[in-house]
Amino acid sequence: MYHNKVVICGVNTAKLKVLTEDEKQALMQRVRAGDTEARREMICGNLRLVLSIIQRFSGRRENLDDLFQVGCIGLIKAVDNFDITKEVMFSTYAVPMIVGEVRRYLRDNAAIRISRSVRDLAYRALGAREELSSTLNRDPTPDEIARHLEVPREQVVNALEAIIEPISLYEPVYTENGDSLYVIDQLSDQSRGASDDSWLENIALREAVRTLTPREQTIIKLRYYKDKTQMEIASEIGISQAQVSRLEKAALEKLRRQL
Repeated sequence: MYHNKVVICGVNTAKLKVLTEDEKQALMQRVRAGDTEARREMICGNLRLVLSIIQRFSGRRENLDDLFQVGCIGLIKAVDNFDITKEVMFSTYAVPMIVGEVRRYLRDNAAIRISRSVRDLAYRALGAREELSSTLNRDPTPDEIARHLEVPREQVVNALEAIIEPISLYEPVYTENGDSLYVIDQLSDQSRGASDDSWLENIALREAVRTLTPREQTIIKLRYYKDKTQMEIASEIGISQAQVSRLEKAALEKLRRQL
C-alpha cells in the first residue's frame, strides 16, 4: 500500500476513473438495456468504492488482493441487481452488498469455526453498535446493545468476543524505545505449583501495583482479578473500550518495569 498509489490484483487504483452520479445513472440505463460494455464501465468505475470498503477489514491481516476480489463480486452483484426505478444512489445500494460479501468470506474462512447463530448475533451487535453510536454520540455499553437487540447481555458479549481473530502469543501489544511487551508476557502458568519464593513475588507485585494511578489499579483489578472483559470494564467505569485498552497497556508496562 502506498500513499496516492494502491496496486491491488495488478491494478493501479489511482488511475481508475471515478464516475459522477449522472454517469452512473446513464450507464445503468444502458446496463438494463443489455449493454455489456456499459456493465464493464460501471464495474470499473466503482472499483475505488470496493477499495475504500476493504480497508475497513485490513486489520484482520487478510490478503488485500483476496478481499479486493471478493469485494468485486459484491460490486458485480450490485450492478446486476440495482433497481434504477428507485430513488436511491447506486453507492447506497452497493456498499451493503460489498460489505456483506466480504463478511461472508471472512466468516467462512475463519481460523476458528463458530456457530452461525453466534456469528449472526455478533454481526447484529456490530450493526447495533454503529447505530447507537450515531444517536448517542459515544460508544454504547454492552447493556445498551443488549437492550437494543432484546437479548441477554452475556450473549452479546460472548458473541462479540467469539468473532475476534485469534493472535499469536508473541504478538507485540506495546512497544517503546525498542522494548516490546508481548501477549505471552500477560499470561501466567497455572499448571505449576506455588514455588518457595512465590510469596515474595506476590509482595513485589502488590508494591508495584501501588505505583499505578487509581484508574489503572481499578482496570488491572477488574481485568486480571475479576476476569472482566475490556467492554465490561468500559461500561463499569464510564469510558470507551479503546481508552481501557490504552490504560491497561500502560499499566502493564509500568508493572513490567517495576518487576
